[in-house]
Amino acid sequence: MLDWLKPYHIVWTTQSAHAGESMPCGGHDIGLNVWVENGELLFYIDRSGSFDENHQMLKLGRVRARLEPNPFGAGGTFRQELNLSEGCIDLAGACGGVSAALRVWVEVERPVIHLDVTSSQPLALEVCYENWRTQDHPLSQAERMACLSFLGTDPQKIPLFTYADTFAPASDGITWYHRNRNDDLVFDKEVTQQHLDSVRGQLWNPQRDYTFGGRLSGAGLTYGGRREGQYQVTPFTAWVFRSAQPASAHSVEIALHAAQAAETADWLAGLREVELAGAGLSVEARWQRSRDWWAAFWERSWIVLQPQNPDPADRVWQSGRNYQLFRYLMGCNAAGRYPTKFNGGLWTYDPHLVLPKYTMATPDFRQWGGGSFTAQNQRLLYWPLLRSGDFDLFAAQFDLYRNGLANAELRTQVYWGHAGACFTEHPEVFGLPIGDIYQHLWGGGGVQPRPNGEPGWLDNQWVEDEYDTVLEFCLMILECERYAGQDIRGYLALIESCLAFFDQHYRWERLRRKGAELDENGRLELFPSTACETYKRATNSITTVAALRALLERPAGSPGEERRAAWQALLATIPELPKVEKDGHVLFAPAESWERRSNIEFPQLYPLFPYGLTGLDRPDYEVALNTWRYGAEIPEQRWNICWHQDPIFCARLGLAEEAADLTSARMADAPTRFPAFWGVGHDWIPDLDHPGAGGVAMQEMLMQTSGREIRLLPAWPKNWDVSFRLHAPYQTVVEGEYRGGQMVSLRVTPPERALDVIFK
Repeated sequence: MLDWLKPYHIVWTTQSAHAGESMPCGGHDIGLNVWVENGELLFYIDRSGSFDENHQMLKLGRVRARLEPNPFGAGGTFRQELNLSEGCIDLAGACGGVSAALRVWVEVERPVIHLDVTSSQPLALEVCYENWRTQDHPLSQAERMACLSFLGTDPQKIPLFTYADTFAPASDGITWYHRNRNDDLVFDKEVTQQHLDSVRGQLWNPQRDYTFGGRLSGAGLTYGGRREGQYQVTPFTAWVFRSAQPASAHSVEIALHAAQAAETADWLAGLREVELAGAGLSVEARWQRSRDWWAAFWERSWIVLQPQNPDPADRVWQSGRNYQLFRYLMGCNAAGRYPTKFNGGLWTYDPHLVLPKYTMATPDFRQWGGGSFTAQNQRLLYWPLLRSGDFDLFAAQFDLYRNGLANAELRTQVYWGHAGACFTEHPEVFGLPIGDIYQHLWGGGGVQPRPNGEPGWLDNQWVEDEYDTVLEFCLMILECERYAGQDIRGYLALIESCLAFFDQHYRWERLRRKGAELDENGRLELFPSTACETYKRATNSITTVAALRALLERPAGSPGEERRAAWQALLATIPELPKVEKDGHVLFAPAESWERRSNIEFPQLYPLFPYGLTGLDRPDYEVALNTWRYGAEIPEQRWNICWHQDPIFCARLGLAEEAADLTSARMADAPTRFPAFWGVGHDWIPDLDHPGAGGVAMQEMLMQTSGREIRLLPAWPKNWDVSFRLHAPYQTVVEGEYRGGQMVSLRVTPPERALDVIFK
C-alpha cells in the first residue's frame, strides 16, 4: 500500500564518522539520533518536555551497543535504513561469517524505546547507558544560549548550573532521573524579575517537583559496572550491562517517564506504571500497533514529485522526498505534551559538530533555548499540518497557550488593570515572557528598576511590543474546526481572551496618551505595536491588523452565533490594512508609521500569508503582487531560509516559476549526511521552520482554498509531475495525479465537493 514511500527510505551502506552523521528515529514524543561508529551502535535519547531548572531541554542520555563476534566489524558489509513505512531504523551487518539484524523503534502508545537484535549464531551483547550529567556543571556565558531567559548574563552575577542526574543501577538495568531543584527554578526568578511577587501563589508553576528520566532493562542482562570515557569533547560515565550468555536474539527496552511528583517515590511508581502498561501485549503485538499507526499516518496525505523518474540527484525529486522526511519528524511527537521545537526538534547532537565555537558545551546544548517557544518560528512547523490532515499533532502547540492562559491573564491584570491574555513572542511554557526579553541582561535576580518605569514593558529591541503572534495560533485553532470539524470549545476561552487583550489594551494606551479610547473614526489605534521583529514602535502594524481581521472575519459557524455580535462589534473598531504608494504602485505598508527597523523580515505580505485576506482573484491581489515586486526596503528582506516565507508568498500569488525555484531550493538536500537536517547558518540543526515554510509553499502551489472554493494547481510548474493527497476545508480530501502537463486523475471526497474545484 505504501509503494510510493519506499523510494524515500534513507539507506546508508557505510558507517558514520560521528553523531553529526546520525539518522533520526522516533515515536510517541521521543526522538533518537541513531548511528553506527567504529562497529558500535549509538543513539541519543531526547523527549518533548525534558526541561530542567533553567529551562534547558536536556537529553536523556546516550545508549551504546556492541555485539561479539561483531557483525559490524571492519571489512564487512553494512546497511542502515530509515524505514519510514514502519517508523523504525533497520540495521544489518555481516563480517567474518557472522551476520545480524538490528531494529531501533519507539512505541506510539507509550514512551518506550526498543532495540531488537537477531543474528545468524549466538552473539554476546554489551549495552551501555551513558550520561555526562554526573556532577553539577556551571554554565558559561556562551552556554546560556541553551536557556534563553539568561542569554548573555554574567556568570558572576547570576550563577547557573546544570544539576547532576541521579543514577540507580541494578542487576538487570539502570534507572536514572533528573529532578528539578525547587530552590533554583527559572519560574521563581522570573516572577520576581517581572514584578509579580504579589500574585506568586496564584501563578501556575509546572517546574516545581518536575522529574524526568527512565529505565533501561533487558532480559538476560547483568550489570558489569561503570566505566569513564569521552565522546567528542564531552566526558561521560557509562553503566555497562552484558548478556549473561550469547544468544541469537536480544531485546533491550528503555521506558521513559516525566511528571510533577511530590516525592521521588511517586515518580518511580509512575515509571513502573509505564512499564506495566505494556505487560498485557507481546513485543510483537506492540510492534504491530506501531506499524499500523505509521501506515495510517502515511495513508492520509502525500506529495510525491517526479514519481515516474525518481532521481536522487534531482533537486525537484529531493523536494518531494524531504517533504515526507519533515512530516516524519513531526509525526515522532504525536503524543507530546509540548510542541516540536523549531530549533533542533528532538534530534540535536554534539554542538561543536554544528558550530566549532561550542567546544565547551555538552550534547544538551541548542541555540535559542529549550523551554521557551519562539512563536514566529514555531508557527511554520504547524501550518503544513492542516493540508496534510495531521490534526492530531496540533494539540501540543495549542495547549502551550491554553495551559499558560491564566498566568498571561494575571500578568495583564497586574500591569495594566484590564482583562485579556498578553502572550509575548517568546513565552515560557508557563505563559510568562522569557527573562531576556522582559529585561535584557537582567541583574542579580532581584527586582530591578524598569528603564521607562513601566513593569509590563519588554526591554528588548527585537520583540518590544510584540504580542500578536499568539493570534496566528488562534487562527490555526479555528482552521482545525473548519478543516476537520474538530471540537474547539476548549480553546475558545483562549481566543476570546487574546482578542480582549488587544481591544482593552489599546483602548487603555490611547486613553492615557490622548484622552480618548478610539480615534476620530471610532477605530483602535494600535500603538505601540510592531510588524514582526522589524518595524518597531509602530502605529497599526500590518501583522496585528491582519491577524485581528482574519480572526474576526470568520465565516458563520465559528466561533458560534452566540459570539458573532461581539466579534462583529470588535471588527468595526479594527483599522484598515495600511498601504503606501511607491513609484506609482500601491503597496501594503508595514504599518501606518514606525520609529525604527530592527530585523530583516517582510511583514508587508502577512495579509497574503498567513492571514489569507488577499490572494488570487481576491481583493487587493494587485497590491500584494506589487508589494512582492517593489516592497522590500533592503535586499535581505527577501531571504529564502529559515523562518522567511518567500516561496509561500510566490505560491499564493500564482507565480509558478518563482515559487518552483524558491521551493526546490528550500527543500533540496541539506549539506549534512541526513538530507533533512537543515540548519547550517540558520537557528540550529535540524532547523524545522525551514522545511515547514517549504512544505506550505508546496501545498499552496498545488491547492489554494477560499471559502468553499478549491483551486487546483494555481502555481504549479508544467514540468513537475506529481501525485498528491491533500486536505481541504469542510472535511474534504483531494487526491490527484498530474503528469506531462495534464491532470490525469482526480478524486474528491466527499464527491459533492468536486463541484467546488476549479482550475484557473
